[in-house]
Amino acid sequence: MAMGLPAHASEDEHVLVLGRISDDPSAHHDQLKPLLDYVVPRMRDVGITEGRILMARDPQQMASYLRRNRVDWVTETASTAVQLQQRAAAKPLLLTERNGVSSYHTVFFARKDGPIRTLADLRGHTLALQSTASTSAYMVPMTELLDARLSPEILLAPSDEPAPDRVGYVFARSELNIASWVHKSMVDAGAVSSLDWNHPERVPEAFKADFRVIHESDPYPRALELVRDGMDPRVQARLREVLLEAAGDPAARDALRLFFNTSRFLPLDPASQRSLAALRKGVQRVRSEVE
Repeated sequence: MAMGLPAHASEDEHVLVLGRISDDPSAHHDQLKPLLDYVVPRMRDVGITEGRILMARDPQQMASYLRRNRVDWVTETASTAVQLQQRAAAKPLLLTERNGVSSYHTVFFARKDGPIRTLADLRGHTLALQSTASTSAYMVPMTELLDARLSPEILLAPSDEPAPDRVGYVFARSELNIASWVHKSMVDAGAVSSLDWNHPERVPEAFKADFRVIHESDPYPRALELVRDGMDPRVQARLREVLLEAAGDPAARDALRLFFNTSRFLPLDPASQRSLAALRKGVQRVRSEVE
């Protein structure tokens, strides 16, 4: 299964191209290939006889691939998924449940012995986030701040001070760093996903005992499968069917596990549609008001 650039879809209609945004293409290729190998033989009845993988370095490049029909199917986190919807009219196909979890939320926290008790208290204080690539530890926290009429201001280091009427934010690169910086009072608060909040290697219990939760966001999807605009409706319908049935097929078990510990694929329910719509508005605001 080649990793090279596939031909345009109109010239290569028998090929299903699975895309992924990646900073480690070789590792992600090994995670994607088994599921693609499982899916392709089950799509012969709609003309699919070959599968290929195409990596993009960032959402902009993936959006370009989708617009040019270079990629048919993409697996992504929620905030990147809504960016691909906005930039390339990609269509959400299914929710992706990973490790038995199909949705999660963002948790803001601060030290119990500090002055921060609510989101509003962050004005004039500092917040540790992970990186701009994170849904739960960047995009959602930014959206929550904007919705609360708080103005984020990027800082170069945890020791920098924000303007009195702004929330200074700094990137800590990992969830453990976020927790450590808050615990050491290097920053006033942090934001991580509910999954990381409950993961002792990322937020150690000894740290958590000194923290208070100051705010929690509404839930949003863990991850999504998307397809390109203009995909053959028969191919799209069959791909959806194969993925929905995969969790019940023992032959798919290892492929699903390698595919980012996917436990199953689920239809998009109304609550997920609403949370994606809210996240889409939030991403637009972050792009226009913060970045």
